[in-house]
Amino acid sequence: MKVTPFLMFEGQAEEAMTLYCDTVPESRVVDVTRYGAGEDGPEGTLKLARVLIGGTEVMVFNSPAHHAFSFTPSFSLFVDCSSEHELDRIVGVLAEDGALLMPTDDYGFSRRFAWLNDRFGVSWQINLPA
Repeated sequence: MKVTPFLMFEGQAEEAMTLYCDTVPESRVVDVTRYGAGEDGPEGTLKLARVLIGGTEVMVFNSPAHHAFSFTPSFSLFVDCSSEHELDRIVGVLAEDGALLMPTDDYGFSRRFAWLNDRFGVSWQINLPA
């Protein structure tokens, strides 16, 4: 048995996947499936991908259907950083055009911590352990 986080986007999956792989260390695209001729999504666009984000496998899907729901902060990707510089860089990139839920600070349970929604609505907790 294996459990894998699954992120469903509506047209922005490839852009999100690229941002995450470029921003979080130890991240890379494992494989990509694209929509073909006659399928529901636009031909050639990302359909489904497997990526490693910080070494954790995550599936990324581009839904051709509009849904009445999106991401919620009650599910987030938690990233432990190795330095203050790394935390600040990741928060800076992911928070751009997004929303800070908890600005970077010392909240007592770590040296520095930030919680944010990125511009795609995916929630991230970025942590510098004590």
